[in-house]
Amino acid sequence: MFERGVVVSALADEVAALEGVLAGLSEAQAVLPTRCEPWDVAALAVHTVGALHQVTVALEGEAPGVSRGLVSAAGYYAPDVRFSPEVNAARVGGALEGAARRADAAEPGRVLRGLWGALESRVGREPVERAVVTRHGDPMLLTDYLVTRVVEVVVHGLDLADALGREPWTSPAGLGLVHEVLFGGVDPAVFARVLPAAEAGGASLAAVRAVTGRSASAVDRGALEAAGVRFLALG
Repeated sequence: MFERGVVVSALADEVAALEGVLAGLSEAQAVLPTRCEPWDVAALAVHTVGALHQVTVALEGEAPGVSRGLVSAAGYYAPDVRFSPEVNAARVGGALEGAARRADAAEPGRVLRGLWGALESRVGREPVERAVVTRHGDPMLLTDYLVTRVVEVVVHGLDLADALGREPWTSPAGLGLVHEVLFGGVDPAVFARVLPAAEAGGASLAAVRAVTGRSASAVDRGALEAAGVRFLALG
C-alpha cells in the first residue's frame, strides 16, 4: 500500500521540475517533435498537465459505491477500451487542439502552477480511505490514483526531456514510485538476470525506460512478465 504523504511529496517534486521546464520553453522548442506522435512538445505538455487536472475532475465527482472493487495503480493501465481507436483519437486530438490555442510556449507551465497550487492542499485534506472514479470508470483509492499521476509525469517527462535534448529531471522519489509500480515484488536476483546488466539494479531510470518503450535496448518481455514485471498499457 502506498502512503499518501510519500506520493504527494513525490508528485510535488515532479511537478516542480516539470513546471520549471515548461515555463522556460521557447516557441522553437514547443514545436519540436516527440516520440508520442503526432504530438510536438507543446501538445505533449498539454496532455501531461491535463493528466494532473483529471485528479480535480475525479475529486469533484461522486465517490464510488462501497460494493465496487477498487482498481490498483498498476491495474489502471489495463489494455482495454481506454486505448481503443476512438478513445485514443479523442486523447490525441484534445491535446493538439489545446496546444494550438496556447497564448505562448510557456502557457502549459503557468496552467500547471495554478493547478497544482490548488490541488496539493486539497488532496492533503482528503481522508486516507477517500476513493474516486476516474474518467475511465475505474474506482480507485485517491492515493493510488495519485500514483498513476506520478507515472504519467515521470514517463512523459522522459519523452519531453528526450525531445528537448536534455538530461531527465526525474526526482528520486518519483522514480522510486514508478519503479514500485513496474517492479514491485520482483525478486532482485531474477530482476538482474532478465534485464541487461546496464539496466538492472535498484530504482534505475534505465530499467524504467526499458519496460516503457523508451530505450533502444531490447528486452525479453516474456521473461520479464514471468518474473513479475508489469508492462503498462500507456497509449
